[in-house]
Amino acid sequence: MRHPDIVSTGRHYGCKVETCEPFDPESKGGAENTVKIAKADLVPTSANLLPEYRSFTELADACFEWCERVNARVHRETAATPNARLDVERAHLHVLPEQPHALALGEERLVESDQTIRFGSVRYSTPDGHQGSKVWVRVVGDELVITAREATGLAEIARHRLSTPEKPRILDARYSASHCTGSPRPPKIRPRTETEIAFLDLGGGAHRWLVEAAATGVTRIRTKMVKALELAAALGPGSVDEALGLAAIAGRFADEDLPSIVDHLATSASRTDVVRADENHSAQPGTSAWEGLGE
Repeated sequence: MRHPDIVSTGRHYGCKVETCEPFDPESKGGAENTVKIAKADLVPTSANLLPEYRSFTELADACFEWCERVNARVHRETAATPNARLDVERAHLHVLPEQPHALALGEERLVESDQTIRFGSVRYSTPDGHQGSKVWVRVVGDELVITAREATGLAEIARHRLSTPEKPRILDARYSASHCTGSPRPPKIRPRTETEIAFLDLGGGAHRWLVEAAATGVTRIRTKMVKALELAAALGPGSVDEALGLAAIAGRFADEDLPSIVDHLATSASRTDVVRADENHSAQPGTSAWEGLGE
């Protein structure tokens, strides 16, 4: 039984895919012999003493150069070069379609607004102008090839070395300078519920807390906003808003952090009454304990 994708590929290129007999070298000896020749002449072994290939692309280039050299050599049986025989055979071959089959392009991906696609849990960058469009990705050796449909047809738009999760492949040169000017715009807070509006009305500390909590990935933010409003109703909005601002600066977003900071502000001295470290107020215990070292 032939796989439907193989059948579809054969129809696209106008040929019939023949199935080999299992465990029958006579039905697939040509393919096996080609692999044997490639291993003997191209793949580094102790027999041919070839150097190591640094990438799959170098191996592909070596295969291309090898084919160019062999196909230009006169065959002893036909007394002609394979290139010359191919020119004769082309007159009897049907024309292939201009566009390759979808399987040859690889898997389909959507280019995000940040000019990247995701493959294998890794982000890869693409040139500007393809945001929101679909592209195709396929693995070629140790590289990821990205193909897109452009005005002149299908074309390769990017090629990256394969990476692992948490190690994206981003090329800064692919990003337009016009998209990188100016400083980042601060996020705009758009309250929708009465609770969100009341929380932000506490003041600037509440705004800072909400922005930092969202950027940090804090969970149960709405529940913590409700508790902050309950504290503000009991103690006043001023102290709670100040505590929220300090919590945002210190990165303290746990359930008991806000009440703890409110209690500290209520019982501690003014924040302006601080002791600055100098020669008279130093945290250094001194070096007297080291004086007897070695004696």
